[in-house]
Amino acid sequence: MKTVVNLTQQTVLGEIESVLDTYPYHPYQQAFAIPDLRQELIAFVLNRIPCLFYTISEGLPLDEAEKECLLNYKRPRSPLEQQLHVQNLIHQGIYSIFKDKSDWISHHLCEKVQPGLEPSHWFG
Repeated sequence: MKTVVNLTQQTVLGEIESVLDTYPYHPYQQAFAIPDLRQELIAFVLNRIPCLFYTISEGLPLDEAEKECLLNYKRPRSPLEQQLHVQNLIHQGIYSIFKDKSDWISHHLCEKVQPGLEPSHWFG
């Protein structure tokens, strides 16, 4: 039995959360809370970096193909360099998506009525 773990995707998801926390709630965090836009941002970043998959075998050593795959994976010089690269890609993705979809985002975010501002149905 083998389990495949996508280390890159987990790292990117965490970095997206961290980077979005530095942006204002409206419109950035609010926009990327929309599942389609969040997926687009994830895809933007993942399509621009190499993915590292690691196979965990229960009680068995890595086979030769798995060793070759791990040895040929080109890592950046340092974890900090890799983190900064991913963060930069996230900022680029946010900018690109907002630029390409500004009308859609604006329309979608303006559609939502804030509960405190909605007229009450209690009064006839």
